[in-house]
Amino acid sequence: MTKSTDLRGKKIAILATDGFEQVELTGPQQALQDAGASTEIVSLKPGQIQGMNHDEKGDKVGVDKLVNDVSAADYDGLLLPGGVANPDTLRVDKAAVALVKAFYDAGKPIAAICHGPWTLIETGITQGLKVTSWPSLQTDLRNSGAQWVDETVVTDKGVVTSRKPDDLPAFNAKMIEEFAEGDHSSRRK
Repeated sequence: MTKSTDLRGKKIAILATDGFEQVELTGPQQALQDAGASTEIVSLKPGQIQGMNHDEKGDKVGVDKLVNDVSAADYDGLLLPGGVANPDTLRVDKAAVALVKAFYDAGKPIAAICHGPWTLIETGITQGLKVTSWPSLQTDLRNSGAQWVDETVVTDKGVVTSRKPDDLPAFNAKMIEEFAEGDHSSRRK
């Protein structure tokens, strides 16, 4: 059976703030849009957020909505790009963490790359979850109860994770497949 890659009619939230890894936001965003989805940048502050190309400043992107003004019910899936500062800031923001947890609790697919899974730890959803990430997060993820593996892309209970920008082709393909599938609540019981 061929997996669907058609995201027409789906709306995806991209949760990010200053310090996101540019290619980990723009690459998946373009892949989602190419598959027919609409996307919205959801952030902690209005205006623009600063992207990074590793340790150099990249482009700024416009914020569409604020975390406090949206709910998981507004979207069909969630993308968490990496970058070091981005998830480190998001994981200490109660509203951002609650939003991520609400996506999981509603059975909606989540995709997180590189340092993005850092935010997942704060929600408590990593307990028993098989994940991958940038290698420096493996101890944090294991300490949260996750089963960390060093693989290009990992999917467990509708949560897609990848390690780094080099993994974007596989990450994007699997993210689109999971987002097309939709509700994952039956896998999360």
